[in-house]
Amino acid sequence: MTTAAALPPTAVRALPRTPTWWRDATLGAAAASLVFVVALWLTGGGLSALTGAGTGVTSLGRLAGLVGSDLLLIQVLLMARVPIVERSFGQDALARAHRVVGFTSFNLVLAHILLVLVGYAALDHRNIVSETVNVVWTYPGMLLATAGFAALVMVVITSVKAARAQLRYESWHLLHLYAYLGVGLALPHQLWSGSDFVTNPLARVFWWTAWGVTAATVLAFRVGLPLLRNARHHLVVDGVVTEAPGVVSVHLRGRDLHALPVRAGQFFVFRFHDGQGWSRGNPYSLSSAPDGRTLRITVKDLGDGSRRLAGLRPGTRAFLEGPYGRLTADARTKRKVAVLAAGIGITPALSLLQETGDDAVLVYRTRKRDDPLFADELDALQRKGIRLVRLAGPRAQRPSWLPKQAAHLSDAEALHRLVPDLRERDLFICGGTDWVNAAEAAAKALPKAQVHVERFSW
Repeated sequence: MTTAAALPPTAVRALPRTPTWWRDATLGAAAASLVFVVALWLTGGGLSALTGAGTGVTSLGRLAGLVGSDLLLIQVLLMARVPIVERSFGQDALARAHRVVGFTSFNLVLAHILLVLVGYAALDHRNIVSETVNVVWTYPGMLLATAGFAALVMVVITSVKAARAQLRYESWHLLHLYAYLGVGLALPHQLWSGSDFVTNPLARVFWWTAWGVTAATVLAFRVGLPLLRNARHHLVVDGVVTEAPGVVSVHLRGRDLHALPVRAGQFFVFRFHDGQGWSRGNPYSLSSAPDGRTLRITVKDLGDGSRRLAGLRPGTRAFLEGPYGRLTADARTKRKVAVLAAGIGITPALSLLQETGDDAVLVYRTRKRDDPLFADELDALQRKGIRLVRLAGPRAQRPSWLPKQAAHLSDAEALHRLVPDLRERDLFICGGTDWVNAAEAAAKALPKAQVHVERFSW
C-alpha cells in the first residue's frame, strides 16, 4: 500500500471560483417561479372563484397545489448535486433548505388534496367520502397521483427526526429515493385533470419546461456525471489501516485522480463492491489533502455501513459520487484560518489544514485526553506552525461545544479566549449536529466572525 505522505506532490485540479452573483441568481429564479405560478392562478380566475363557497375552497386548493408542486420541483433540484449550486451554497445549507422546502411542499400538497375534495363535495352535493372515491376512480391520472402521494407520505414520515433515528442511514437513503417516484406519479394528474394545464397554453409550456429541466438535471448530475467519473478514475482500495479502536482509514488509488475536481475538506458518497448491500452509499470526508494520485477517508464504526469498511480487501472496487461540501480553502475570505473540530470531524479539518498556510489554529474536541487518532499528523501540523488546542473530557451539562471543566465560561467567551483574533480569521467548524450548532452560535455571538460549517448528520 502507498500512502499520501509517501508520494511526491503532484498537481491537483483546482476548482473554478463560483461567481458571487450565482447564489443570488439561483434564489431569484426560485422566487420567480413561485411568483409565476401564483400569477397563473390569478389569471385563471383564482380570485373571482373565491366568491362562491364550493368554488372558493376549490380555488384555494388549486393555489396550494400549484405552489406545492413548484416547491416539490425546487426541493428535488436542491439535492440534484449540481456542482455550481453545491459550491455556491454548500451541502450543509442545501440539506437544511431541502428539508424545510420538502415539509412545506408536502403540507401544501396535503392542503391541496383536502381543499379540492371539500370543494368538489360541496359542488356535487356529496359527502367527503363518496366524493373522494369518485375523484380517485373517475378522474384521469388520480390513481397514479394517489400512489405518488402515498410515496411522499412514506418519505416525510421517515424524515421526521424521531423516525429517522430508528433507521440506518442506508435504509433511510433508499426510502428517500421514493420521493422521485412520488413527484413523477403526480405528473399525469396535472396533465390530464389540472385546469391550469388544460386551458392555459402558457401554463403548459411552463410546467413542461419545469418538469423537463428537473428530470434532465437529476439524470445528468445524480446518474450521468457519477457514471462518467467512475468509468474514468476506476477507484480501488489500496489498503485499510486501523487508526484507533473502531476507527479505520481506507486508502484508495485510481486513474487520473489529478483531474478529479476535489479539494481538501470535501466528501464523497462511497459504495464499495464487497458483497451484498454494496449499492447502498455512505458519505465520508477526505481525511488527507488530495495529492492527485490517492484519496484517503477515515471512518468511525457507527453502524453496518461503516463497520464493514474494516474488512475491505485491497483491489476492491470503489464507486463514488461527488465531491460535495464547501468546507474548503475556496470559501476563505481572510488570510488566516481557525478550525473547530469534534470527534471524527477531525477528518475534513485535517485535510483542510494540510492545504492551508501555517498561520492557523485548530481547536480539537475529544472525549478522552489520550485519544490517539492522527497523533502523528497533528504533531506534523504543529511543527508546520499550526497552533493546536486540545479540549478533552465529558460534555458540559448544558447545550455547549465545551467540555465539562470549561462549563464555567460562556461558549462565546471560551471561543474568544482560545482564538482572540477570530475577527481576522475564517472559522471552519465540523462535527456532529448539536456540537456544531453550539459552536456556530458561539462564533456568531462574536463580532465580525466569518463562519463555515459542516454538520455530520443525515
